[in-house]
Amino acid sequence: MRRTLLFLAALPAFAHVGSPDVFLEGAAGPYQLFVTVRPPTVIPGVADIEIRSSTPGISRIRITPMPLTGEGSKYPPKPDEARRTKEDAQFFSGSLWIMATGSWQVRVEAEGSAGRGVLSVPVPAVATRTTTMDLTLGGTLFVLMMVLVAGIVSIIGAGVREAQLEPGAAPPAGNRRRARIAMAGSAVFVAALIYLGNSWWTAEAKAYSNNVYRPLNATVGVDGNRLTLRLANSTGSVRRRFDDFLADRKVDDFIPDHGHLMHLYVLRWPEMDRVWHLHPDMAGSGLFEQNLPAMPAGDYRLYGDVVHSSGFPETVVAELKTAGIVGAPLEGDDAAGAGPPVSEGPADTTAANLGDGWKMIWDRGNAPLKAGAAMLFRFHLEDAQGRRPSDMELYMGMPGHAAFVRTDGAVFAHVHPSGSVAMPALALANPGGSAPAGGSMANAAGGSMAGMDMAHMTMSGAISEVAFPYGFPQPGEYRIIIQMKRGGTVETGMFNALVSR
Repeated sequence: MRRTLLFLAALPAFAHVGSPDVFLEGAAGPYQLFVTVRPPTVIPGVADIEIRSSTPGISRIRITPMPLTGEGSKYPPKPDEARRTKEDAQFFSGSLWIMATGSWQVRVEAEGSAGRGVLSVPVPAVATRTTTMDLTLGGTLFVLMMVLVAGIVSIIGAGVREAQLEPGAAPPAGNRRRARIAMAGSAVFVAALIYLGNSWWTAEAKAYSNNVYRPLNATVGVDGNRLTLRLANSTGSVRRRFDDFLADRKVDDFIPDHGHLMHLYVLRWPEMDRVWHLHPDMAGSGLFEQNLPAMPAGDYRLYGDVVHSSGFPETVVAELKTAGIVGAPLEGDDAAGAGPPVSEGPADTTAANLGDGWKMIWDRGNAPLKAGAAMLFRFHLEDAQGRRPSDMELYMGMPGHAAFVRTDGAVFAHVHPSGSVAMPALALANPGGSAPAGGSMANAAGGSMAGMDMAHMTMSGAISEVAFPYGFPQPGEYRIIIQMKRGGTVETGMFNALVSR
């Protein structure tokens, strides 16, 4: 039986690969908010919060950091006030300390003329890098340290030599000799302290570097058309000093996201002209299996999203090189799509031909795309005459799904109409059926769809568009993959985007 091997890609992976910022559009009671959280890259660290309200009448917004689960989630600290900007009365900002690695939430409390509302935003917090001291600052501190050392040694020498003399008296030779001995001894003592301090600091820095996020390891392969993907914790054997959140990660505690334990995107690489959105089943602890569809020969990149029971999301990344797979038909929520190679199209596109007389349109306007700017990405379907469909359906409980992928693979984000947060984490942060359903669907319905069972809903022609809250983390060329369901068919549109600084 033919066997195709897959290899783990050496790429940085997190909740979203290369896209750490969290975006959420939802309702805090009567107020519709678009929240952006930029987590710190080191822990402890400061997260930056930006909140835009599309509902007028808000008088104040308070923000609170707290663990997503556990005892800490029951005892929130005193909230901080978010600052209203002078230029825009609907825009608030603030910053919060995140003190430990793990699943956190930012609780947003809005007050105004319509009353009070609360929206909690899940935030995965991990250290993604270590920081180094600026060379100029380091040199300045070294010079100051040498001045202090010289001062300490001189003071000790002067004290031994002259402390017991009358004012103006010359120190005898014995005092001068004892002073030189004291100065030499104190210099050795201070040097030993500096050495021990540097050794301690080096050990602490190494221990901290062990806390930098490492994705789950993946051992993957294909036997015939049967994909197997086995996950393992990459930090289980690392000695840790700060906390054990990453070292204690399990590979059997995943919770469903839209009814599936894993969402797996398979992209032909580097042209990204073919995509499959698959949902492997869990066959054992850390083991996922999937019958692959027919796939032509080529190189492929795989991105698999999972969510731990703590609400902490992760994306595993792998690569596939195959001479071709004779696969099985797609089943259930699995879907496929095709588009022009990224190398053949323009850097920016706003329409995707779907091959069945329909088109998907990106309603992006004329403004240039800039990295770091949060925005709503709006899409809709129309036929050759420009008419909207009347048979729209939900795809896995959502008006649509989106994937934002930079053409070099450095960025991958699976985004929903509510934002980039994992839906199980959103449910944990907003218990009791109060998790918001953001995006154009909630707006078209006249507000939040909190607590509604969307699994069996269909969408009317009046709700034929979908919007995704997101912001490009880096400049460069991107492919945006949008999936919407119409008349029982999952339509996949592919768009190119050129993002500047």
